[in-house]
Amino acid sequence: MKILVVEDDSRISGFLSKGLTEAGYYVQLAADGNEARTLIQAENWDLFILDVMLPDIDGLQLAQLIRFKKIDTPVLMLSALGEAEDKIKALDLGADDYLVKPVHFPELLSRIKALRRRYELHYAKDQILLCGDLRVNVDANVVERAGNEIILSAKEFKFLVFLMENKNKIVTRSQILQIVWNTNMDTFTNVVDVYISYLRNKVDSNFSEKLIKTVKGRGYMITANE
Repeated sequence: MKILVVEDDSRISGFLSKGLTEAGYYVQLAADGNEARTLIQAENWDLFILDVMLPDIDGLQLAQLIRFKKIDTPVLMLSALGEAEDKIKALDLGADDYLVKPVHFPELLSRIKALRRRYELHYAKDQILLCGDLRVNVDANVVERAGNEIILSAKEFKFLVFLMENKNKIVTRSQILQIVWNTNMDTFTNVVDVYISYLRNKVDSNFSEKLIKTVKGRGYMITANE
């Protein structure tokens, strides 16, 4: 999960970066609004954490920019301003959540997980499947990881969709053969190994976190540290 943290206080940004990285997230820091604006439009992100009071362009303006650009990535605002009016203004301008400083880190992690769950539920309606930084648009036949498109054959795509539809669950060889190849013949079992290798090469080989797991004696599973 890629998070852009926009915070001009180096002490706070260092605290957030260290904690989020230790929690398994990829974190990019921006110290002001102009730097953040460039990064927002240059890459695909899974979450924006924006301080409200920033040099140049403030966090509220960045939230407006994100929504104006039709970017639907969740936005979590951080601010020392804790009045109800401040929260309402931020939410009206495009933020999804608002956390008052000083940040209690366990609460921040819970808010991030909740935003991620809501985001995944929203996209489930649009036939977009998510697992960590892997995104599969079933309708458009598009696969992306960390914003980079992955080209799959028709059979590889069908196999990956089946794994994604059963995220965090073990699928057996016989289930894979029945759904992906429409057969129960044991003589075709080796094809599962071959295509798992194809998928791993395309989906996992260039990333430190491996999403496709072998569960010895049982089958395969796709899962991520989210």
